[in-house]
Amino acid sequence: MLRSPRPSAPNRQPTSTRPSAAVRPLRAATAVLLTIGLLLLGLGATVPAAADTTSTLEKSVRNATHPGAATADHGDTLDWTVRYRNATTGDTPAPASVTDQIAGAGSAQTYVPGSLKVPPGWTAGWSTDGTTFGTADTGAATTAVRAQNSLALAGGTSLATLALGPVKPTPQPTGGDGFTPVLHRTASGEIESWNIYHHAAPTAPQVVCINLTLGQPCAGGPWPRPLNTTPGPLGSGATGNIGSPLTPQYVLDPGNPDQLLYPAVTASAVGVGCLDLTARANCGFVPLATMGGSPSSANNLAGLVQVGDNLYGVANTGQVLCMTLATRTPCAGQPFAPIVAANHDLPGTPAALYLGGLTTVGSRVFASSSPQGGGSTVSGPPALGCFDTATATTCAGWTTPHTAGPSSAYYTYNAFAAYNTAGQADGVCTSTAGGPNVLTTCYGLDGSAHAAPTSLNSLPGSTLTFSPETVTTPAGTRSYFPAWGGSLAGGTICHDWTTAAPCAGFPLPATHPGVNGGATRDYGYTYDATSRCLIGLGDAGYLFSLDPATGASPCVHSGASVTLKPADFYCDGSSGNIQGYTRARLTGLDLTHVDMAASRAAVTDPDGTVIATPGLAADGTVDLTGIDPAAHPSITVTAQLVLTTAGDFDNGNHPALVVEYQGDAPQICFKTTVTANCTATSVSNTATGTDPTGTFTSNTVTTAVAPGAACQPKVSVEKEICGSLNPHDCAPGGPGPWAKNSPVGLLGLLGTAHWRITVSNAGPVDAASVTVNDATVPACRQAAGTFALAAGSSRQVYCDSLLLALPVKNTASASFVAANSPAGTAPTTTASSSAVACSLLCILVVGGKE
Repeated sequence: MLRSPRPSAPNRQPTSTRPSAAVRPLRAATAVLLTIGLLLLGLGATVPAAADTTSTLEKSVRNATHPGAATADHGDTLDWTVRYRNATTGDTPAPASVTDQIAGAGSAQTYVPGSLKVPPGWTAGWSTDGTTFGTADTGAATTAVRAQNSLALAGGTSLATLALGPVKPTPQPTGGDGFTPVLHRTASGEIESWNIYHHAAPTAPQVVCINLTLGQPCAGGPWPRPLNTTPGPLGSGATGNIGSPLTPQYVLDPGNPDQLLYPAVTASAVGVGCLDLTARANCGFVPLATMGGSPSSANNLAGLVQVGDNLYGVANTGQVLCMTLATRTPCAGQPFAPIVAANHDLPGTPAALYLGGLTTVGSRVFASSSPQGGGSTVSGPPALGCFDTATATTCAGWTTPHTAGPSSAYYTYNAFAAYNTAGQADGVCTSTAGGPNVLTTCYGLDGSAHAAPTSLNSLPGSTLTFSPETVTTPAGTRSYFPAWGGSLAGGTICHDWTTAAPCAGFPLPATHPGVNGGATRDYGYTYDATSRCLIGLGDAGYLFSLDPATGASPCVHSGASVTLKPADFYCDGSSGNIQGYTRARLTGLDLTHVDMAASRAAVTDPDGTVIATPGLAADGTVDLTGIDPAAHPSITVTAQLVLTTAGDFDNGNHPALVVEYQGDAPQICFKTTVTANCTATSVSNTATGTDPTGTFTSNTVTTAVAPGAACQPKVSVEKEICGSLNPHDCAPGGPGPWAKNSPVGLLGLLGTAHWRITVSNAGPVDAASVTVNDATVPACRQAAGTFALAAGSSRQVYCDSLLLALPVKNTASASFVAANSPAGTAPTTTASSSAVACSLLCILVVGGKE
């Protein structure tokens, strides 16, 4: 088995910016969630080795401003690294927490906003008081940082994702009139199902999130919550200002998959709303058509769908709406000319519902419309229209809308693509209700007649059908139609385009008696490619799963996908952390409950390029040792499982897929900036941690702060001579007068000169080891000795010399080092200053004052 690396010897003195990678075998552990060990190394300090039964923290620091410098300057940025060696054993989750109280935060050093890095699976935390931590970066006010992993396990170099088990009807309804579920994978790999109620009033709470992995409401509730045009956290209660259409369709922004773009209706406009699924926040609204107008009013819309870099919708007026994804602005020239007859477009009926649907084939957008009398400016049978996004006009062959029903008594809720037996989209269809039977009408892409699928023909006219979820697998292309109405309390119709017939082995329709007694009133499905299950939602408000092969509910499949990038576990700038991939494995799952022959695994690059299809071994492992991390710095391992029972996902058990690599222990990093205040002489940090082995503390790392150019003493020297004949006036503290030249004749031919040397420090820091240099009068140097000179202070030195000849020019300077300078720092010498003992010819000989 492999083991995590640790220091190779106790009480060693590190000499580089990271510990040597002495590798010891890593204990194998069956992890349920992310397994991360953080071994924190302290540089420049002796680190004792800990017993194997005790987790340890080690800490180090690097100077980012002056790499390799032994000391820091005021204003330098420091990189702090912490490693945590997890000494727990077994498969039981071991909650771990690592905290770093930033010593001298706000005075000696300041946290750099945005600099905290934690490995995958750990949650970052910030605090401004050192006690209360939140998940939002508190910027320069931060006094402590924290990393937590509530499900950390023994080991360290692995990443895991919970497997999505059979989705049973959630214990609580999703509430309201939920429509199609939108699946969202969180950073930890959990799968959430989001839905927005359709035809909801603007103020009503209408967005709901259910964690399918855990089978409970998502964090961030209580749900439902309202939607708003202003960016910011979701509110609560009846505080929204965005309503929803009758048959909404959604787009996850390809440039930001955390953001859901949805069709939205406000009091004044229709357009595109934005919901940030990760932040649980509104992220704006882009109006595309002003509500009102005459004789036809854009009261609502159908859609949205994506073609290329734009989103498209259709308003009640039949006009095509368009938004550019990259800029979140209306497309030039939109709204475009109508492509279908208007419906429910009477002025003065704000938020009147659009009756129809949207679909795309290639660069074309197809829309269905039901221009029924009583609410529309025109009346007629359902129709299909086509918009060519390449030309921004109606498609060739679609100059006028194509009829899709016999009379205005018929209406439609859907539009969908038709496929040939090779799985290529070659037409567009809509199914209508209102007559004795469901009527499906199709046209070719060029507007010509096209055969309709027969799978919906047996449904009575009271049955409502909605836009299908179309899934293409190696077995072919299938469309799954939600349906309900009349005697059908809820069901799924499956059409196999490959065989041009109802799906073999799939009931027609497939009902769901185990979900709310069968009263599901299906609205929409979303296919999860990892578990290979359909997730359904309907008018009854219950989430459920559906086996796409048999129609059975729940879908007794499971799956998980893990994207592992080992470099994401390191942040100290070093190389050589990663030695190689090892294996993937299933945990928390009784393998006798897995149909191994029907299950499979695949390894791909994150872009989907297949690296290997090794399959699952009988012990539930996948060998990854043949994959080169240099060639594939990131890999995605996907396991698709067919189960014989759902029991392994009951009673709080959460099977997982774990992907492992061999490498150094992962790291937590953050940056601080040394204060510009020159009083700081050092900065230090010590980390603390807790896990089931107890409480532990890292080594303390201290970095001396050497004064930079802005933090040096400013020492000057003033040399003077006494101009009085009274010796008491020239004594220390005497009034003098003190001057640069003695008065002419004061000293005669012989005499004693009384000197005063004033040493001043006008700088922001103290001067140390101050000495006076005076070659002419050594007594002055002796009188001064060696002293310290505080910032803003001065010292006067008095000394005498016997003059044998005049004139005498006496020059002095001072040498010093900044206080707290490292040992061996060379002294700095000030500019010199002179005074002159004068004779009768003093001024002429010496040249006056200096």
